[in-house]
Amino acid sequence: MEEDDVTIREQNFHSQVREYIICFLLFAVLYIVSYCIITRYKRKSDDHEDEDAVVNRISLYLCTFTLAVSGGAVFLLPFSIISNEILLSFPKNYYIQWLNGSLIHGLWNLVSLFSNLCLFILMPFAYFFLESEGFAGSKKGIKARILETFVMLFLLALLILGIVWVASALIDNDAASMESLYDLWEFYLPYLYSCISLLGGLLLLMCTPVGLSRMFSIMGQLLVKPTILEDLDEQIYCIHLQEEALQRRLNGSLTHTYTRGSVAHQLNKELDNIRNQRNKLERRKKASGWEKNLLYPIVMLILLAGTTISVLMVVLNILYLLVDETAMPKGSTDRGIGNTSLSTFGVAQAALEIILMIYLMVSSVVGFYSLRVFKGLTPRKDDTTMTTIIGCCVSILVLSSALPVMSRTLGITRFDLLGDFGRFNWLGNFYIVLSYNLLFAVVTTLCLVRKFTSAVREELLKALGLDKLQLSNSPTDPESGKLSANGHQKTL
Repeated sequence: MEEDDVTIREQNFHSQVREYIICFLLFAVLYIVSYCIITRYKRKSDDHEDEDAVVNRISLYLCTFTLAVSGGAVFLLPFSIISNEILLSFPKNYYIQWLNGSLIHGLWNLVSLFSNLCLFILMPFAYFFLESEGFAGSKKGIKARILETFVMLFLLALLILGIVWVASALIDNDAASMESLYDLWEFYLPYLYSCISLLGGLLLLMCTPVGLSRMFSIMGQLLVKPTILEDLDEQIYCIHLQEEALQRRLNGSLTHTYTRGSVAHQLNKELDNIRNQRNKLERRKKASGWEKNLLYPIVMLILLAGTTISVLMVVLNILYLLVDETAMPKGSTDRGIGNTSLSTFGVAQAALEIILMIYLMVSSVVGFYSLRVFKGLTPRKDDTTMTTIIGCCVSILVLSSALPVMSRTLGITRFDLLGDFGRFNWLGNFYIVLSYNLLFAVVTTLCLVRKFTSAVREELLKALGLDKLQLSNSPTDPESGKLSANGHQKTL
């Protein structure tokens, strides 16, 4: 009997060690990828080792950790769905025994823990540490900046806890709720993270429809469009005339000292735009037939199919919510992974759900940076400050942490939320869930209709040559003397 107990304890010990190693390897891969992404956009600094360089390096490591956690949150639900289908297909396979319910639940709990850690501690610390200089009168250095950072974090924590305390007291004023106001670990932190998840879900609801429509424009810029009723040689000839005219005006303005400055800068900017247009037209002319006539329509059809399927799945989920209570998103504490398939069509539907979730995440990020409010956070290669990187990491963390909740709320997947992701208070509110689904379906449909109607109108104008007519009749600045579409300079 004692030998059996020892054997069980050894098995549990080896299982725990194996899970820790797997989690560490997965996170190490995410950390390396995140570090490469951030260093690609981070502004290059001097090699001189000083106080600011140390602060920037520490903030860089914290941002890399946060971005790695965001990647873990994005792949959390797809990894769980894949694991469930693999265990269903190969239940007795010796080589996948490490893939079990305990590992999946452990990953969910770790992602939830690290998300809270990054959102409430690491990212505020990185920002305050980057902006700190030390208190007035104290000796300058790293220690003084760390002290100021911790004081700012303490004041921020008091402010947030006070706001949550007042909000919860106003919403729930019964006796039980008033007693729970003094429970920090069991009430404050879950309630606060539930509010953050709701805000993240609303941010996804705002960004994803915009991103879904914006994806068509981005792919249209990356790929070569088919040439329909267009004369590329004529357009290239007009662009050459415009470029030569602007170059002559620029050379003439440089000879006069009184015209230098803003006028020359404006002419250089227009000349760069003209050259970019010429390069795009030359690329379209040199593109092969299959790239123009086959690749572009296929990619557009894939994007359209993905968006249409997403909207249809949301509409079906709305119908399920109206007739079946089990369609409500809920958490699960069952550690049995691989018992039943949560997809009606098995592996094919599971693969489709994973593709749609990743597509929605990419679209939400694209939509986030397309919104006018957040355009200032758009990263630029080798020219992004650490403050902007911190803002980007926080935004992506909020979006990625809300992705599993949004996917389950919209009915993209039937996989129940595990860990703390399934304990959000608002998930049990029928009206919030139903309104969320209705808003997503309506806003996404409206964005797509507006996008395609405007795109079709622009293509028709280009095909009929009316865009040149509109350009030639457009008003111009008398000082800059912009060019018309036929390549001749306008005169007053």
